[in-house]
Amino acid sequence: MARIERESINFKLPKPLADALRAKAAELNTTATDLVIQGLHHVLGDVPGVETSVEVRLYQIEEEFFSFKESINLLSTNQDSTNPQQETRLTNVETKLEALTNQLARFEGVLMQMQNSINASKSRSRSSYAPDYNAPPPQLQPHDELLLARRLNTNAAALTEQRTTLTPEEFVIWSRERDFSKNGWRYDEKSKLYHPVK
Repeated sequence: MARIERESINFKLPKPLADALRAKAAELNTTATDLVIQGLHHVLGDVPGVETSVEVRLYQIEEEFFSFKESINLLSTNQDSTNPQQETRLTNVETKLEALTNQLARFEGVLMQMQNSINASKSRSRSSYAPDYNAPPPQLQPHDELLLARRLNTNAAALTEQRTTLTPEEFVIWSRERDFSKNGWRYDEKSKLYHPVK
């Protein structure tokens, strides 16, 4: 912090004021010069080139606090008497808050309708994909050698070998054991296809 150059000024104070200044300085454990500087800061405000000491700044804050407290006290005493301008402003604020509350309630209603619509469409989509238990099961179509070999998890050569070596009834039993839905298969010489057997 830069050292501030000081200048000595002689001035005459009324004796009671000088006595009061010395007594206050002793009470605050400071010097009469510091109190005079605080008073000058209070009257002159910020002066360029002069740093405000902590004591001076505290004094300024204290003064601002007391003026703020005074204005609050004035407001509280004036509040007892009705101020039409303040009442109008308060009424306007209340009206705006009520309008905002109504808008929020409308938004909430719209959101609830949207949520209900979404839930309803989800339940409809679930029910539309539900299997129809009263419908007859799909009928198996005849298969050629390659399709049946895949279905029975074998190859066409092994399928042909089993068909030619086993009796038709044994082939139905063999194919039923290999089929994932436990259907038996019988070969038809005319169509050259394998037909499902229950």
